[in-house]
Amino acid sequence: MEYSAEVNKMHCVCKGARHECAPIPEEGAWVRATKIEDISGLTHGVGRCAPQQGACKLTLNVKNGIIEEALIETIGCSGMTHSAAMASEILVGKTILEALNTDLVCDAINVAMRELFLQIVYGRTQSAFSDSGLPVGAGLEDLGKGLRSQVGTTYATNAKGARYLDLTEGYILAEGLDENNEIIGYKYVNLGKMMDSIKKGDSAQEALEKNTGIYGRFAEAVKVIDPRHE
Repeated sequence: MEYSAEVNKMHCVCKGARHECAPIPEEGAWVRATKIEDISGLTHGVGRCAPQQGACKLTLNVKNGIIEEALIETIGCSGMTHSAAMASEILVGKTILEALNTDLVCDAINVAMRELFLQIVYGRTQSAFSDSGLPVGAGLEDLGKGLRSQVGTTYATNAKGARYLDLTEGYILAEGLDENNEIIGYKYVNLGKMMDSIKKGDSAQEALEKNTGIYGRFAEAVKVIDPRHE
């Protein structure tokens, strides 16, 4: 190692007390992390791209510094879904340091990775106080039935009011209105469960009927509208 002339002329002073790094909570234990392999935990984070046209929710399950599980959910430009597909192949098997310095194709996914890195190395993971952490596969619990993202999509105009398009329950088929034209419930179809029914041999119509439900006071509605066409 090279030192400047000024440093070389300095008198050598003995270093006093050696303070260890502060321990961080990891999977039910307090760990003094000094190496990447000291890091474990499951956590979530959100990143956005520079022009703020899209976002990524990233879930990572890290064991001994290695990313063993990754869930990538994106919303925004069409290219983001393809970026998510590539990121799911890129992330697993890498250390969190490697992943931080790997091109994850989409800027929003890169930003999400940066934010998760900070959470993980500072001991702010979801599993910080869970004995032995969460098993690989826990990331799937973030998804709804039928393994679909929890998505909420609504649209509104001042002139015509709100239209519910997609909510946690699924694809919205109809909105129920009361006598004041206020929304009191909706009818939906769970697309993930519907596709599972079709794969099991049900006809499309059977699958649609089997996986259609209502929410709120839809049964009391005095008027029913199609949110996409009325």
